[in-house]
Amino acid sequence: MRLLVTGGAGFIGSAVVRQAVACGHRVVTLDALGHAGNLSNLAAVADNPAHVFERADIRDGTAVAALLSRHRPDAILHLAAETHVDRSIDGPLDFVSTNVGGTATLLEAVRSYWEGEGRPAHFRFLHVSTDEVFGSLGPEGRFSETSPYAPRSPYAASKAAADHLVRAWGETWGLPVLITNCSNNYGPFHFPEKLVPLTVLAALEGREVPVYGTGTNRRDWLFVEDHAEALLLVLGRGNPGGSWCIGAEEERANIDLVREICRILDRLRPGRGPHARLIRMVPDRPGHDMRYSIDPGRMWRDFGWRARVPLSEGLERTVRWYLDNRGWWEPLRSCAGLGRRLGLGRGPAAASPPALRAGGMR
Repeated sequence: MRLLVTGGAGFIGSAVVRQAVACGHRVVTLDALGHAGNLSNLAAVADNPAHVFERADIRDGTAVAALLSRHRPDAILHLAAETHVDRSIDGPLDFVSTNVGGTATLLEAVRSYWEGEGRPAHFRFLHVSTDEVFGSLGPEGRFSETSPYAPRSPYAASKAAADHLVRAWGETWGLPVLITNCSNNYGPFHFPEKLVPLTVLAALEGREVPVYGTGTNRRDWLFVEDHAEALLLVLGRGNPGGSWCIGAEEERANIDLVREICRILDRLRPGRGPHARLIRMVPDRPGHDMRYSIDPGRMWRDFGWRARVPLSEGLERTVRWYLDNRGWWEPLRSCAGLGRRLGLGRGPAAASPPALRAGGMR
């Protein structure tokens, strides 16, 4: 297949691109190279003739239309988005512009292309979303494809709006759309402001490791390569109009996840004492969802898919990757936002102590 991957230089997008090329697909990566887009993520396929990189913004309908006409993809995997909850609290309109306006602009360009090609039956538009559109769970239950939408952050609301737009283009014009909602991803190439890499790098350097609130917020963790595999499976076998929740059934409290990372570092890079001594509880962010957990049963029933990588193995692989790839993450330390606490709003209240210089957490 000829695939177009929006946001393909980002964390999840680049994992999809690398895996798709390895599976024999021809891939065009479209990315605006914003703060989390990084061409280094695509180094493994940079010289592969099956891969082409195009720098463009999904909000630029003319540029997107030209790319579609030039490359004539069989399918679109739409991952381009602003993704960090803390950043969405500080700058919500950027999230509305990209995640809502950009998705609508992309859908219109894709619809025009698809209709111009004679509405081919094999064409697919896969929109990659998040479990955060469903809001916050209580102590019991899991999200599924029938869960009601109840977003509680600007990021989640912008992704929920994008989900609705994708469904509307499918219902109104018959565009063959697919939607996935995933749990928290982690793994190599994860931008350093997110919880797992932030913890690794802060502990590695002997700095305080910040954890929001009481650390009891719970997340369902999915290794990024498992997610990429699931997305390509949905793209190839999913029926248009369907949606699938993708998770690994690896739920942990944030504080327990951070302590596990510290234990791995104790083994792999012993310091002056246990790395857990560096953990500090910090003021929570506004509207912090208490718990996410996904029921991936439809993925099993429809495709026979289950996540392959247990959290313990995935965390160790991730920590080892950061230890071995300082040349990848060191240049990112100077990126805007990595020197201050995010998610408390603009102005003096957003100023951070030195312990938080690695940024916020998802």
